[in-house]
Amino acid sequence: MSLPVSLQLYRALTGLASPLLPAILSRRARAGKEDAARRHERLGRPDIRRPGGKLLWLHGASVGESLVLATLVDELAQQDPDLEFLVTTGTVTSATLMAKRLPPQAKHQYVPVDTPGAVRRFLDHWRPDAGVIAESELWPNLLIEARLRDIPMALVNARMNAGSLQRWRKRGDALRRLLEGFDWIGAADTRTRDGLEDLTGREIVLAGNLKLEAQPLAPDPDELASLKSGLAGRPVWLAASTHDGEDDIVLSAHAVLHKTHPGALLILAPRHPERGGALEALIKQHGFAMARRSRGEVPEPRDTVWLADTLGEMPLWFALAPAALIAGSLLPDIGGHNPIEASQAGASVITGPHVASFDDVYAAYRRHDAVLEVDDAPSLAQAVEQVWQANGPGRASAERAIADISGGALETSLAAINRLLNRADKAGASA
Repeated sequence: MSLPVSLQLYRALTGLASPLLPAILSRRARAGKEDAARRHERLGRPDIRRPGGKLLWLHGASVGESLVLATLVDELAQQDPDLEFLVTTGTVTSATLMAKRLPPQAKHQYVPVDTPGAVRRFLDHWRPDAGVIAESELWPNLLIEARLRDIPMALVNARMNAGSLQRWRKRGDALRRLLEGFDWIGAADTRTRDGLEDLTGREIVLAGNLKLEAQPLAPDPDELASLKSGLAGRPVWLAASTHDGEDDIVLSAHAVLHKTHPGALLILAPRHPERGGALEALIKQHGFAMARRSRGEVPEPRDTVWLADTLGEMPLWFALAPAALIAGSLLPDIGGHNPIEASQAGASVITGPHVASFDDVYAAYRRHDAVLEVDDAPSLAQAVEQVWQANGPGRASAERAIADISGGALETSLAAINRLLNRADKAGASA
């Protein structure tokens, strides 16, 4: 297969970097960004056997994408109980979630680091009959090696913001070559469909946003009931998936709320729980008493901040808080995070102004008055107060917004994946 110069250079450089991978992964593990006990998976050296029979491989970056993949697995497993599944993701958080969410016939592995050697070892071991990639996980070596093996591939819920599309325009030849490896591409929104059609010259299906139909992991009902009982009578709000630089704004807003609501509780759930130590110091710097979830602590009446520095518990926090700031939106260059899960749990959505990665979703939320927008600590405090006073966006408005942008994505994507599996069956029969 002839490749554009940019991809040839990428493959050469990633190959040269391979000897450095163990040291890099060890350093990331010490920082909490890798699972130290499963680093061999990142090197393409799994320690579990491939199951017999037909195997569908599905890959997504992190938590949001993994929920989409788990929903696809659920549906496909019902259609074909003999089908086996391999789900790969790249983050510790998503691995924790998948351990709870996937059915018995599905296995989770960390995706190999995108070097030629690691990817070859991974694909040679698992030998998937077909593959599904979610959103924008276009790792060049992974896609090139899959194509060399003639693995039927689908790109589902393809999503690219304006910045990503602009960057790909500078490497259009590389993108076209990578996308040639997909038998089917389903775009989540018109921006992505139009952008990819312009870049590739091929027709892209507008399937709709799969995240609108993904089924989140429900919190444990007994734990939820116990926590609700313990927090009864306290006004609660959540800052979900905060990034460095946003926490100070959140805590300043909580200070404003605390003046008129001394019993108010902020659940502060950072995007990266390994920041827990730094956040504990920041919370104390703001003068708040706190409980820390990673230590198994539950808020006492004197605690006004609950630091939720754990993995895979966001459904619990959404279920506890009537008001939820979806962070990643208070500062530029992050792009915001998906508000759908908060709405599904019944929380009123609050966002900052920087939501480029989900602008289609938030546009629908605005059309249906399903979101409160803020840009600083005072406006954030005011929005939380509005929800507490029952003047915020209701669940019905969020449901209308979600219905507005849902395009039957699940049914369309399942049909495309089944076509890939049928192609794999025919290829196996003729081999």
